[in-house]
Amino acid sequence: MRRRARVADLFAQKDIWVFDLDNTLYPADSDLWPKIDARITLFMAHLFGLDGMSSRALQKYYYERYGTTLRGLMEEHKISAEEFLDFAHDIDRSGLKPNHSLASAILALPGRKLILTNGSRDHALRTAQALGIDEMFEDIFDIVAADFMPKPAAETYQRFFDKHGVDPARSVMFEDLARNLIVPHARGMTTALVVPKPGQIDHREAFEMVTEAAPPHIDFITTDLEGFLVDIVTAAKPAD
Repeated sequence: MRRRARVADLFAQKDIWVFDLDNTLYPADSDLWPKIDARITLFMAHLFGLDGMSSRALQKYYYERYGTTLRGLMEEHKISAEEFLDFAHDIDRSGLKPNHSLASAILALPGRKLILTNGSRDHALRTAQALGIDEMFEDIFDIVAADFMPKPAAETYQRFFDKHGVDPARSVMFEDLARNLIVPHARGMTTALVVPKPGQIDHREAFEMVTEAAPPHIDFITTDLEGFLVDIVTAAKPAD
């Protein structure tokens, strides 16, 4: 009862629920992100005439320095963002299965639900459709809406807040990357880091993983997004 009361208190007055997409709304061991990652490597190999190993090294350099490989290519090579996004997200999503428990958990949350992603709107929509959760969300704020400035840039969150009329103090954000929660927490959002279950495959880069105690900008860490959402909804219900 004490834990339930604590959860209810922490999430009281929260009615805007913001979700990252990749490795957050689908399991960390899904083959979806590796497919996208491989497509980006292939794009760069074609673009620069490099072998696979060299292309991947350059890809990861841009990713770590600029937040996304796309941003690095736009800054340093003026490539077409549309061409890159279409190529990178042209993948088979048949490995994703509808997640009815997640859909029910998201639907039960009080208030608005939004997706905030560094990917494209089309990718987010098709992925959400494959998971059976697309109708749970009011809208998708993608990398195009962010003017191609990826999370964790502060201006990207401000564009998101302004476009959707989001009050950070009434909002909760779910992410798989700790660095993408720094600005939201500073702006007053409650933050939840979604990480793989023990022993589960983790496709994130080594520098993206939290290996020690949770930094202060992360309010919660969960290995079970559906269960965490159910706990929030259950805690908010009046006790019998």
